[in-house]
Amino acid sequence: MKNLMPGLRKFTENVFPEQKDLFETLSQGQKPHTLLITCSDSRIDPNLLTQTQPGELFVIRNAGNIIPPYGASGGGEEASIEFAIDGLKISNIVICGHSHCGAMAALMDKVDLDSLPSVKHWLRHAQTTKKRVLACSKNNDFNLMDVIEENILTQTDNLKTHPSVSCALRQNKIRLYGWVYQFETGEVMIYDHMQKSFVKSVAVKEEVLNEPSRFEL
Repeated sequence: MKNLMPGLRKFTENVFPEQKDLFETLSQGQKPHTLLITCSDSRIDPNLLTQTQPGELFVIRNAGNIIPPYGASGGGEEASIEFAIDGLKISNIVICGHSHCGAMAALMDKVDLDSLPSVKHWLRHAQTTKKRVLACSKNNDFNLMDVIEENILTQTDNLKTHPSVSCALRQNKIRLYGWVYQFETGEVMIYDHMQKSFVKSVAVKEEVLNEPSRFEL
């Protein structure tokens, strides 16, 4: 707590007064434009990464940025997705994975989960990712980044089983995107369905980025 209390005081005494108008607006309600689904990893700060203000992102976080298929879990993901789409009327959904993901390493049996039974149980919702990666690997020789990227595609498939998502997609009300954030470089890779691969966002020309359908999942 000794590391948190000074921050609370700084927020109350300095940050809040400087952005009082913003917080007064937020007290009237929220109107986020994007549902961001990402990992619980402490190294990810969604607002810092996207340079957005409070109120712009509706965030779901869990180990491995996993979205179980509709009806497969008693967790809060289903309710949060439904609320984001049907309640808040968000227009974008981003599934954001990251480099050096411990959950994905554990999924591929690179981490012993005997002492973490709940984590092991949770990762069953990413078994399709594991099967896809192993099917494309020789002698189980795979790169962790391949797993991280494949998991984003798997979770997108799972996401589409949710009625609120499938309905909004049919009505062209939302767009789905896949990102991978790399801690060591600060780069964000985005999925380009035309190339069927993740490409560096910083290397993509602005006019290409303005073609949302190219990067939709």
